[in-house]
Amino acid sequence: MKKLFVTSGCAIALLFCGLFATVVSAKTIVAGVEPSFPPWAYVKKGKFKGIAVDGMRAIAKEEGLKVKFKDLPFPSLIPALVTGKIDMVVTGLLVTKKRAKAVDYTIPWFESNDVILVPKKSDKNIFTAVCCGAKIGVQNGSTQESWMKKHVVPLKNFGASVKAYDSYVTAVDDMLAGRLTSVDTAATTAATFISNGRPVKIVGKIDLHAPLALAVKKGDPQHLLPKLNKGIMAMSKDGKWAQIVHKYIHGATVPNVPAYMPTWVNTYKKPVPGLPSIGN
Repeated sequence: MKKLFVTSGCAIALLFCGLFATVVSAKTIVAGVEPSFPPWAYVKKGKFKGIAVDGMRAIAKEEGLKVKFKDLPFPSLIPALVTGKIDMVVTGLLVTKKRAKAVDYTIPWFESNDVILVPKKSDKNIFTAVCCGAKIGVQNGSTQESWMKKHVVPLKNFGASVKAYDSYVTAVDDMLAGRLTSVDTAATTAATFISNGRPVKIVGKIDLHAPLALAVKKGDPQHLLPKLNKGIMAMSKDGKWAQIVHKYIHGATVPNVPAYMPTWVNTYKKPVPGLPSIGN
């Protein structure tokens, strides 16, 4: 009888563990999405679209994850992640030291450079677009805002100022209305504006080769990084990632995955979660 009781107890315990694992694996991941950052993430006719969004859908399918997208203003994404209102950030998120103190990154899946946009009929060049009293539009909380405030605004002879917006769509609208001289944005975003017929042009490039990645809460309490990393690598190898990028940016050069990642990113030190053979 005692042996039967022990055996039955083990069976019940195993059954409970199996049910618990099923519940955990079935948990829906809430992914914070910026609603107006084409081509990476945006909302159109009530549907979430963009490179990062489609990429996350492909990862979820590959790794058996359930994902729900939640749109938030860009400056609210990382605070929402830190406070547990969302489980991850899905957008064209640049890897920075400041952000690395608050979040953990996946392997880098793209590299970004910045460009300067002006109205199509403007006679400005890369120099005059950011100097001589220029008003430069950026997105609030973006790396472009930080870069301009660090490298351009302090130059006394330039007399430039920066105005931050909740979205680049609004910034471009203001520029075309004559309220800005130029807009500093990611090259991929600029390409989308141009392909969508906005009357703007690129007058200069700021080479950054900055990595982009997905982000999870610091310490990865939900153990998402192994699945996310494996999913990114899988869709890169089978060509799905390139298809997604080219869907939104025709003819774009897709960097090798993983792209460059700075040595100060802890989650890219060997062994990288889910991909122990790579890393710094």
